[in-house]
Amino acid sequence: MDIEGSVKIVLDTQTFNSGFQKREFVITTKEQYPQDIKFELIKDRIDIIDAYKPGETIKVHFNIRGNEYNGKYYVNLQAWRIESVSSSAPEMSPSDNSGFPEEPPATSDEVIENDLPF
Repeated sequence: MDIEGSVKIVLDTQTFNSGFQKREFVITTKEQYPQDIKFELIKDRIDIIDAYKPGETIKVHFNIRGNEYNGKYYVNLQAWRIESVSSSAPEMSPSDNSGFPEEPPATSDEVIENDLPF
């Protein structure tokens, strides 16, 4: 999935006892009723937001992750690619992925469900 908006705030990196690192940032969408949406970057992707400043318009590619802990349910939006959006940027065809990393593979702690009938 992806969404466009302007960078509102970039938070500091959080490091946990296990060594796991994450970094959160918020974008404000540009629609009739703008929304502030928080994303997280994990592991080796925590630095990809450094190239963008507050107020800059970006496109965030992300995965939705949900989990249950002690009977409560949580949803995280994990960003895996960020692109600058500008009116002077050349259009890319959908098949032109040169220079962009592919979506990261699922880690062993992520469950992938395939509900396709074939």
